Amino acid sequence: MSNEKAPSSASSSSYELSKGINGLDKVILRDARGSSAEVYLYGAHVTSWKNDHAEELLFLSSKAIFKPPKPIRGGIPICFPQFSNLGPLDSHGFARNQFWTIDDSPPPFPTSTSNKAFVDLILKPSEDDIKIWPHRVALGPGGDLLMTSRIRNTNIDGKPFSFTFAYHTYFSVSDISEVRVEGLETLDYLDNLQKRERFTEQGDALTFESEFDRIYLSTPTKIAILDHEKKRTIVLRKDGLPDAVVWNPWDKKAKAISDFGDDEYKYMLCVEAAAIEKPITLKPGEEWKGRLELSTVSSSYCSGQLDPKRVIQGS
Repeated sequence: MSNEKAPSSASSSSYELSKGINGLDKVILRDARGSSAEVYLYGAHVTSWKNDHAEELLFLSSKAIFKPPKPIRGGIPICFPQFSNLGPLDSHGFARNQFWTIDDSPPPFPTSTSNKAFVDLILKPSEDDIKIWPHRVALGPGGDLLMTSRIRNTNIDGKPFSFTFAYHTYFSVSDISEVRVEGLETLDYLDNLQKRERFTEQGDALTFESEFDRIYLSTPTKIAILDHEKKRTIVLRKDGLPDAVVWNPWDKKAKAISDFGDDEYKYMLCVEAAAIEKPITLKPGEEWKGRLELSTVSSSYCSGQLDPKRVIQGS
């Protein structure tokens, strides 16, 4: 891996361009307090997000393959314009295995950039220079990770364009058996392990004892992942993304995934902000915006349990 770095040419942004695994270009974002993030131009893929104690918050498989056209296993892949196999394209669409470019003169984004390190990336059609899909990754002053995606229909033939979308976020956890997810109680979900049959969540929180693969529908804008052993809570805040996917392959399926370690399921959990159940349709000239903000808070014990209500309702 090279340590070669180049400063941003955009005066309003602050990032470093470096060489990553197998010589692939990556962007490094740093916060003054010590938090950081790494984004590969291949897939506009966030592969690392560390807090100000240099603790890694995302899971990246030790067997991840950084060789196009293979997608990167872990981090935050972008699933677009199709989630999973719900359509005619390859699973999860093409955005995660295309090379994106840095845009140093981006269109105005609907997010503030004051006191943030950020980079703007563009995915263009292969034979067209029109900026179709701008995407911003930003690191807030408190170490929050923010991602904003914009999708425009520029079809000149007058045809509408439909798509589904997900930030397929792999979180690093201490032990999957010690993790719970708050904010999805009483909601309907599609169970991918039972032919996407629809059920209603009955538990007070999500806990994990076996393979888990569900699409929760009409979810709140805030979801929390509580890691008991690390006494840490990760909070997801999202806009324009009504659904949430929760996934862990567990032992049997983990062994069947070539770019995933046999025991790595114990140390990861995917909670994905998404728009899946109702595909988004844009008429020519229309634009969609999706936004995900990830942050961490310290969790305290209350009667032997982490208290999530303060996180969900108050923070």
